[in-house]
Amino acid sequence: MSRDHVQSAERSVHDAGAPAGDAADQRPAAAETPFLELLARGASADAYEQPELLARAEGRPAERLAALGQAKRLALRVRSELEGRRRREAELSALFETAHDLAGLRDLDAVLRAIVQRARSLLGTDVAYLSLNDPARGDTYMRVTEGSVAARFQQLRLGMGEGLGGLVAQTARPYVTDDYFKDARFQHTRTIDAGVSDEGLVAILGVPLMLGHHVIGVLFAADRRARVFEREQIALLGSFAALAAAAIDTANLLAETRSALADLERAHEIIQDRSGVIERASDVHDRLAELVLRGGGVHDVAAAVSQVLDGTVEFTEAAAAPAHALEASRAEGHAVPHQADWIAAVAAGDELLGALVLRGHPGLDPVDQRTLERAAMVTSLLLLARRSAAEAEQRVRGELLDDLLDARDRDPRLLGDRARRLRADLDATHVVLAARLDATAPDADQEAEARRRLWAAASHLAATRHGLAAARDGGTVLLLPLTSGDGATDLARRTARHLGTAVHEAVTVGASAPVEDLATRPDAVATAYTEARRCLDALRLLGRSGDGAAAEDFGFLGLLLAGDQDVTGFVERTVGQVVAYDTRRGTELLRTLDAYFACGMSPARTKDELHVHVNTVAQRLERVGRLLGEDWQSPDRALEIQLALRLHRLSSPTSPTTPATPATPATPTQH
Repeated sequence: MSRDHVQSAERSVHDAGAPAGDAADQRPAAAETPFLELLARGASADAYEQPELLARAEGRPAERLAALGQAKRLALRVRSELEGRRRREAELSALFETAHDLAGLRDLDAVLRAIVQRARSLLGTDVAYLSLNDPARGDTYMRVTEGSVAARFQQLRLGMGEGLGGLVAQTARPYVTDDYFKDARFQHTRTIDAGVSDEGLVAILGVPLMLGHHVIGVLFAADRRARVFEREQIALLGSFAALAAAAIDTANLLAETRSALADLERAHEIIQDRSGVIERASDVHDRLAELVLRGGGVHDVAAAVSQVLDGTVEFTEAAAAPAHALEASRAEGHAVPHQADWIAAVAAGDELLGALVLRGHPGLDPVDQRTLERAAMVTSLLLLARRSAAEAEQRVRGELLDDLLDARDRDPRLLGDRARRLRADLDATHVVLAARLDATAPDADQEAEARRRLWAAASHLAATRHGLAAARDGGTVLLLPLTSGDGATDLARRTARHLGTAVHEAVTVGASAPVEDLATRPDAVATAYTEARRCLDALRLLGRSGDGAAAEDFGFLGLLLAGDQDVTGFVERTVGQVVAYDTRRGTELLRTLDAYFACGMSPARTKDELHVHVNTVAQRLERVGRLLGEDWQSPDRALEIQLALRLHRLSSPTSPTTPATPATPATPTQH
């Protein structure tokens, strides 16, 4: 107590003991007066003992001492009540401020820190902290600390049931201990005890943070000395815990609201984007429908999709597209990325017709991807429609050629009209070509498929050349116009090469001599076909499969080669020994025989033809006589030998029309 307080108390006591007959301003003071002054001054509890002690020292009467004692007790009670009111006022003020912070919640961590700071201040503890449960890990962890100095303590994680906080989190009830390390009510662990020891905590109070019936965390107040927490302090900390739980719940709701708003914004953006995509898809649909209706082609489809997808879309043949990506697209039924491109297979069942390739567009919206796939489907339908139309036209062309071959319809006007509808001109000069595959398929189905491919290739060639084609006699017959400066032999060879490339197999082609006025002479087509067949048979008999030739290349031999003659056997029997001798010795007996017969069997003219000495010719002819027999120059044998020489020359790899290279002059002794 201060000196002023003591003096004031002494005066009060002295006045209280003054005689009753004094002046009115010196009336005896009431016993409560010094204590009222102490209450007014907010003196400590110890100061309330002084008035009674002074009265005893002055020897005041017992009644006075009793009155002072009674007044002291009343004053202390009033003082305690006033302190409680002030404390509750401070607590209510702190709770109000915390609720105000919660109402304007912007930062959850800031609100939780404010709650922990105020709890520490009002309870007067060294440390306050808050932990939250982690459902994913099944434990609780430190979220906010105030007054803590130990890093390990600030990073503690408590398992459910471990330590005081774990027990609070598990039981949803407040727990308090005045000496943590001596309290055996909860499970001690090395990790938790080490953290508490680093912080130096002794007395700890923990209350649960509740949302409904669920514990979401624990709020703590702790001292570094032994302390007994009063019931009011436990209730106060519980109030702060309720506010903390409300703050966490509000923050979660705000987070969910923000997330929902963000989701709505994204959904709105997606809807707007999809709306644009749907408009583009509708535009594509309209464009593709218009293309189909007006008979557009695959390149028109690619151009239309290029505009919609803002890229370059191209149609490529199946062989030109990346094989792996093309097969993946066909198997999945979707467009697939390939490097910086997208590949959409154009297929009809298991048959690959080609691909639509979107160039330089690695990122593709799913709806744009479906647009590319839809365009590929439309492309396949156009190709199939074109194929069907082409096959129908091919059948019509084949029927007209069949009529010409069979001479069923001899009306020139009707034949001309049918030909003009097919863009064929029967008044032009034509050549009839007979084509056949040389390879033999292992079974009937493969044989039929090979013939179908040959007929398709021949029909396509006939359509592009304004001619006709039909399947006949196990092969194909073509009626093609002959252009100016072209010959039947050249046309036959080009046709053999073209068809062989198209079907990837050797195709042999025999051609007739040029024919004219087919409209008025339909029977000429059948005659020319017979001639072309004869040339075809001659080529195959001579071993020139995969080649083409016309009747003019064979002369009278063409008449002799028809049928199943054994040409190879005839040549072998007639001049085989001479051929073998030349092969073994490197001589030119066969060439000498050709020149000898060509020069009218005159050795003198033969030596001039060969540019050798006449003795050389005589020696070679003598060798021929020993190989073929003495009668080789008789008329019958000579004719057979000349025919065999011609057949041997026709069946050689060099062209029959290519002149022989002049021989180098030889010495008279060359054989």
